[in-house]
Amino acid sequence: MSSLMWYIFDFARKAWADAFANAKTNPEIAEKPERFRDFPKVNKEYCIGCGACTVSCPSPNAIKIVREEDDETGEGLTYPIIFPEACIRCGFCAEVCPTDPKTLECGLNHYILPEFNLIPSKRKYVVDDFLCIKCKKCMKKCPVEAISVVDGKLVVDQLKCISCGECLGVCPVNGAMKGVFVDNLQDQKELILSCVNFLEEFIEGKEEDLRLLEQNDLLQYDVPVSEIWDDALKIMPDEEIALEIITNAVNRLKIRIIDWDESKCEKCQLCIPDCPTECISFDDDKDTIVRDKNRCLRCSICYQTCPFSVIKYFIAKFSLDDGENIHIIVNASNLNEGIVE
Repeated sequence: MSSLMWYIFDFARKAWADAFANAKTNPEIAEKPERFRDFPKVNKEYCIGCGACTVSCPSPNAIKIVREEDDETGEGLTYPIIFPEACIRCGFCAEVCPTDPKTLECGLNHYILPEFNLIPSKRKYVVDDFLCIKCKKCMKKCPVEAISVVDGKLVVDQLKCISCGECLGVCPVNGAMKGVFVDNLQDQKELILSCVNFLEEFIEGKEEDLRLLEQNDLLQYDVPVSEIWDDALKIMPDEEIALEIITNAVNRLKIRIIDWDESKCEKCQLCIPDCPTECISFDDDKDTIVRDKNRCLRCSICYQTCPFSVIKYFIAKFSLDDGENIHIIVNASNLNEGIVE
């Protein structure tokens, strides 16, 4: 009974009566705060399927790219769909959308300032002018016109680039358009060096095969990537990035090999003065020619100078196409073919 009396007394207070009579909804709830934007509206007919909206969205499961089925009229449209229950109305998707008109709109679009690029990407796309043949296929394929000709060179505008990778897919020259990983550059260098050292040691370990190799013949080997994979992952734990770095390095790799058959040496010492790095010397105590491998440039001058075929010179090329085996081709140089043996 005392509790009931207390409630009646509380309701009868003037402060409670005023609050009840003047109650209204908090404007933060009743009206959309200025910091919120509208839910994005999708104009699917403008979408180019670049995926910039999905990678910029900070809310998991708020936006997804879908593709309609093809029919007799042509290919189905690719476009984003918005899930309002996950969307936080930040508007990033509309900001980064590169199409004109916009595929995504959310009220007043706040366009990205030129000095910012909100698209998170592991890669930076650049053109290697040394390899580029100026076919301009990348420039024509770019959906946001981020590639242009500047002073006769094709250049990627990093402020416009949306990292879609279309340029990489159409480039006909291996290595001319690069999708460079922007993080862990030192780790990338270490991984490439580790891979090159392994392959170099592998070839040099085939000394008997090399010395039996005849002019115009080839040696071929297949080395499983698994032999270097554990060491590679210690340097670069991301398997996708590690394999791509190894593949790119191997496919452009060419190693020059010097084989030195001491049993044929007549100690004429003609090779010593011609060596540009002075890595060849004569050891008086041992009465023999000595070569410092670490200083050797493999320029082939000693090979071309030696009249007794003590030195042989080989070129090894590598390819990794299936992601599993490194294919190696070795051929002997014929630079001094005809020199008296």
